[in-house]
Amino acid sequence: MGVAADHDPVPHTPLDPDGADPFAWLEDVAGPAALAWVREQNAHTRRTLGAGAQFEATRDAILEVLDSDERIPDVSRVGDLLYNFWRDGVHERGLWRRTTPASYRTATPEWETVLDLDALALEEGVSWVWHGASVLRPDPEQVAAGEPWRRALVDLSVAGSDADVTREFDLVEKRFVPAPHGFERATAPHDPASGGAKGGLAWADEDSVYVFTDRGPGTTTTSGYPRTVQLWRRGTPLDDAATVYEGREDDLYISGRRSRTPGFERDVVHRSIAFYRSETFLASGVGTPDQALTRIDVPESAEVGFHREWLLVELRDDWAVGGVIYRAGSLLAAGADAFLAGSRELTVLFEPTPTTSLAGATWTRHHLVVNVLDDVKNRLHVLTPPEAGGAWERSDFPATDPVATVGVRAVDPVDSDDVWVVTTGYLTPSTLALATIGAAGATLDPLKSAPAFFHADGLVAEQHFATSDDGTRVPYFVVGREDVLHRPRHTAAEGSAPTLLYGYGGFEISLTPSYSGSLGRSWLEHGGVYAVANIRGGGEYGPAWHQAALGRDRHRAFEDFAAVAADLVQRRVTSPAHLGAQGGSNGGLLVGNMLTRYPQLFGALVIQVPLLDMKRYSHLLAGASWMAEYGDPDDPEQWAWLREYSPYHRIEAGRQYPPVLLLTSTRDDRVHPGHARKAAALLDAVGADVTYDENIEGGHGGAATNAQAAHMAALAWTFLGQRLGLRGA
Repeated sequence: MGVAADHDPVPHTPLDPDGADPFAWLEDVAGPAALAWVREQNAHTRRTLGAGAQFEATRDAILEVLDSDERIPDVSRVGDLLYNFWRDGVHERGLWRRTTPASYRTATPEWETVLDLDALALEEGVSWVWHGASVLRPDPEQVAAGEPWRRALVDLSVAGSDADVTREFDLVEKRFVPAPHGFERATAPHDPASGGAKGGLAWADEDSVYVFTDRGPGTTTTSGYPRTVQLWRRGTPLDDAATVYEGREDDLYISGRRSRTPGFERDVVHRSIAFYRSETFLASGVGTPDQALTRIDVPESAEVGFHREWLLVELRDDWAVGGVIYRAGSLLAAGADAFLAGSRELTVLFEPTPTTSLAGATWTRHHLVVNVLDDVKNRLHVLTPPEAGGAWERSDFPATDPVATVGVRAVDPVDSDDVWVVTTGYLTPSTLALATIGAAGATLDPLKSAPAFFHADGLVAEQHFATSDDGTRVPYFVVGREDVLHRPRHTAAEGSAPTLLYGYGGFEISLTPSYSGSLGRSWLEHGGVYAVANIRGGGEYGPAWHQAALGRDRHRAFEDFAAVAADLVQRRVTSPAHLGAQGGSNGGLLVGNMLTRYPQLFGALVIQVPLLDMKRYSHLLAGASWMAEYGDPDDPEQWAWLREYSPYHRIEAGRQYPPVLLLTSTRDDRVHPGHARKAAALLDAVGADVTYDENIEGGHGGAATNAQAAHMAALAWTFLGQRLGLRGA
């Protein structure tokens, strides 16, 4: 992997964080020297890994899945219609489209195009990527008069970066509403190359929006996110927008919105202080001299939400209030008006156990669907609040496959008790049902089923537990041929099945089963085994599971992952030469630590859009926002532990490393591509086997189109197949 020779030589010992970084020049995202280096590495990767019949067959098989017309169109109800965003081989950038509920139930719905992103990109000469849309709910009087849902705010990104623009769109005339009459959130004036700004718009009413965006120096936090929220009225200059709240420079993110449920309208301001600390305010008299903010009096680590007359509080830490101690991980309910008036009478809707955690809570018009993880398996319940006094009533939701993920989403929580129910498992193609919630539970009405995109005959999906260094039981899922997974432990021969272990272990994110046609076609069909580790740092067992691997305790996540790797070997499923690991973003930090801490356990590693330089991370793009997760490298005491798990500073000459594939995106404006660039250059300089590829588009997701996603996935599967001995690779 040739590294440019006109830069400082790399030392043969781990990098000195107090000395000059020989690859700091690769942090210049669009610098000529850095991009020349990227082009050189990409060309090499495409000549070697990205060429040949096997790579092309894998890429084409993945793209066929991603572009398939048999996928389930994910829909949202807007008025009487269902809206969907869709990408396929013909519509690379995508279509925003709509249909009727009756047509959606058919095998071939009749779709009406609302916005064609490919046509827009061609017309404007911009590689637009869809970031979503929010639609203004008409007032009850407008609904009664039969007026259509008309006004939308559409978010568009250039090439997939987090920075984006927002433009008002007319759903009836199917066109953008031009400024100055229409609302438009533009590119940050100090960074025109980004093509956007971090932030957003949120509807207040037909003629005003909340705006929180990067408008130049002084308007963002140190993490690069909005510092102020303002009320912006139609037809007026943005400079005249009334400031509703201004946060501190060292806050994380400031935003505002209006809940427009008839009879329960509320203006809400949210101040994210750090990743796990926030304040929520109710605003009154917004934009007038009488404007006032009332803070919701809950712990900063708690999350709050309103629905009609109810306030929900989800706890990350124990809370002692009103003579009661409520446990971390609990979900509490209170009458909103009574709570604001000083009452602390709270009802416990969910309290965790050693095996359960709250995965989510979804309101319908009259009910609350609570989604619980029990040893990383979903269990759903329906809770019905009392009409006047009395207790909440509980009923069960229909059971599903025990090794599957079940998610629910409200169809319209303002006036409907229906929810969308998606079920997916490693070997079970996704299904979509419509459930109507009642006091007695839920009734499921199946709507759509995705096809099987790979042959699963002889494959099983199971859950096992490994034991970490400190004795903690760590669950993991494993998918493969039954005879391979159930090999007798007393057999003398070691396992030899090519096996990929995936993990994340951060930010309280849980990894649950899901169906992947790409995984099945590229790996499982060819005899590969796939495993997912539910390590500490994630949310599988609630806040305590996450907090167990924060800051100085991050090593526990790495020990958990290594324990799962060792368990797969002990079970005779595989051996280190045939075992690979993969992770992205925070998962890239995880796999980077497998490279530097446990290289003997693995035969190949795939590291995607990663954090790897933990000395510099808080100074690169959004990195400052993650100090609550990792620590502050500018504090000598915290750097002492951060250095221990900074892969970039633990790479050294003379060590044996497994082959590594590093993947990132030039347009990733969340995790700086410099992390992957510098690590690749350093690994090459110390003689490691490293392959690198950087997509010019894609943002933090790595790809802006299905074709790009298929290409990047095929690089990873081909690399793993070749290095781990997959059949036919």
